[in-house]
Amino acid sequence: MGRTAVVAAGGTGGHLFPAQALAEALIARGWRIVLASDERVAGFAESFPAEQRIGLSARTFKRGDLVGMALAGLAIGRGVMQAQKAFREIDPAVVVGFGGYPSAPALVAAILSGRPTVIHEQNAVMGRANRRLAPYVRTVACAFPTLQKAAPSVAARAIVVGNPVRPAIQALYEVPYEPPTEDGPIRLLITGGSQGARLLSELVPEAIRALPDELRMRLKVQQQTRPESMEIARKIYRDALVEAEVAPFFRDMASRLRDAHLVIGRSGAGSVCEFAVAGKPAILVPLAVALDDDQGQNARLLAEAGGAEVAREHQLTVESLSGALAKLLSNPTRLARMAAASRSVAKPDAAERLADVVEKTAQTSKALPRA
Repeated sequence: MGRTAVVAAGGTGGHLFPAQALAEALIARGWRIVLASDERVAGFAESFPAEQRIGLSARTFKRGDLVGMALAGLAIGRGVMQAQKAFREIDPAVVVGFGGYPSAPALVAAILSGRPTVIHEQNAVMGRANRRLAPYVRTVACAFPTLQKAAPSVAARAIVVGNPVRPAIQALYEVPYEPPTEDGPIRLLITGGSQGARLLSELVPEAIRALPDELRMRLKVQQQTRPESMEIARKIYRDALVEAEVAPFFRDMASRLRDAHLVIGRSGAGSVCEFAVAGKPAILVPLAVALDDDQGQNARLLAEAGGAEVAREHQLTVESLSGALAKLLSNPTRLARMAAASRSVAKPDAAERLADVVEKTAQTSKALPRA
């Protein structure tokens, strides 16, 4: 029977995808995986490769909401007791947290019982749950070279491993980028339609409609968008005579990313790292309401390397985006340079790097670091 690792993660894909990549890497090394999250996530994460799922009481709160804070404290307290009971039965060798309030009870229970603990922060700005617990965990790993909002003592000992990506995305690291030929099709992939529906679902098609005829007629567009915005986007593309596939979700994202000449999307941590691993030039639109501007800071990784242009929401218009697209799509040489720059900052082996950190932590003493 292999050693057991508890993987604790919040309910969003940004937390669950890297957690799953780590789980698969550890399973290949002989580990048993237990997923710990709140009751809702533990119930719907059927595809997560865990032998056991633990649903723990947890709750978030808004800043300044005293009642919400009290209720969250009670919920997390119950979750900690549930986790402690489960840990006595499964005796995990290490507990790994990926952020989000549902990860807190498992990490707190592990800290209180002196079990080896690891936190992985996916964003360039440390999230609230990780920020509060990081001073007390044994090891802190992170995806980006910068770790803003972390305590200085935490940032100083953080290990940069990258952001674990799905195996299908990881395989794209070995696929060379091929820019569009002079008269050939130009494949444009637009992701991130779940946040900021109008901005990406309607403004991007309008910007494409405003492109010069010789570019627009060559485009083959694939766009993710929210269901309520699909028909608007489809109509704009039809009117512009642009070949476009519009859907709320693409299951075969790896193949679409492989074929894309340019990507437009939000700059969530997972997206930025996937674009880098795939070696794709990008136009990144950070979500303006994101807490602590984490998406804006994530985008810096590709922008400073030369692999992406960043379009802030307050500056983005149909005219500005159409102009940026025209310059990029008519310059295959620049697209190729951006692709190489993007790939230069990728860490395709992030899951293996993080698995190394987890195994090393599991072998260390249970002494807690100083806060």
